[in-house]
Amino acid sequence: MTVRIDFTSEAYLREPPKAIAKLRMSGPVVATRFPLIGDVWITTTHDATAQILKDSATFTLRREDGDVAGLRWWMPRYVRTIANNMLTMDEPDHKRLRSIVDEAFRRRAIVAMEPRIRAIADALADELFAAGSPADLVQRYARILPLAVISELLGLPLADRPKFIAWANAMSSLTNVFGFFRLLFAFRKMRAYLERQLQIARAEGGEGLIAELIQVEREGGQISPDEMVSMVFLLLAAGSETTTHLISGSAYELLRNSGLRDWLEQDWSRIGLAVEEFLRFVSPVQFSKPRYVRRDVEIEGVRLKRGDRVMVMLAAANMDPAMHERPERLDLERKPNRHISFGTGIHFCLGHQLARIETACALEALFVRWPKLGLAVDPAGVRWRKRPGLRAVAMLPVTAESRGTR
Repeated sequence: MTVRIDFTSEAYLREPPKAIAKLRMSGPVVATRFPLIGDVWITTTHDATAQILKDSATFTLRREDGDVAGLRWWMPRYVRTIANNMLTMDEPDHKRLRSIVDEAFRRRAIVAMEPRIRAIADALADELFAAGSPADLVQRYARILPLAVISELLGLPLADRPKFIAWANAMSSLTNVFGFFRLLFAFRKMRAYLERQLQIARAEGGEGLIAELIQVEREGGQISPDEMVSMVFLLLAAGSETTTHLISGSAYELLRNSGLRDWLEQDWSRIGLAVEEFLRFVSPVQFSKPRYVRRDVEIEGVRLKRGDRVMVMLAAANMDPAMHERPERLDLERKPNRHISFGTGIHFCLGHQLARIETACALEALFVRWPKLGLAVDPAGVRWRKRPGLRAVAMLPVTAESRGTR
């Protein structure tokens, strides 16, 4: 039986635990219809999710003909180029590309960037109300911080950041057919821009991760020009979009839960523990990319057939009562916290360390600079982007002088 649930509805996005608990009652793996994807199985438990993510031989991101799951024949070549990245690759190509970017990241110590990230967060917090109050925390803070950090890490020009913000807004607008075509236009612009930046780095060198990737390429790293473009696109997009929504979603929870905010403000050394719980509870990335089932297989008693498609629901894994006591409750002191927000297996998120540092710096800088920060609207008035697979606050109006709900 196909279960019908609107993963883009305001009701679902406002309170996922209720819908997820109801969905789990239908089984550990459930047949449904997903926007833009079509008929697909989704997981509702931690164990089913982990099994699929770890078994990359049975559950593959590409069909046997090599096409990426979810791509359509009519999509432009530049979309296929960008989609042809290590997040959509199986072994051995995934390992080949992952080793190249791992080497480039090793040359750039992410932990050593924390003081610089904090300085960027402090500067953005200072400027939050420069254009007046209320201010949209998403556009004026949560979106700019990760883009500033990743563009600096990549070695992209400071003057080009308005372009990145416009492209990021286009990616967030993928809620309907119009948004999809707007996204296609942004993809074309991004690809042309990144090709130029790679050409400049090859000719002139430079500082940043792009220059490091070029150096790895020259030292024998096996990567095609198109794969290099998609690699940099992935780092720029994935290195900013999901962290934007983790920061804004976490800030929203603190703004509407004064007790949790007080607990954190009493001792900011607790921020690392809190970020892990925000990763679990907010779960900006709700689903994985679709995978193909390569052979008949059983998952927790549910039979999947060869050729079926399946998506793991990370949000459901994070709300599994078999793994977390009272999972529907936001508990910043939760220990242990076995969330799976960064995935597992060969596709475990490359930027997990950076996302954690950015979120911790963003929240501390924000609430230290504005100790009376409050929501400018009732929490029930906060709206969510209707983008399938992503849980993202659309707009978060805040004021400097109100402590919000207490």
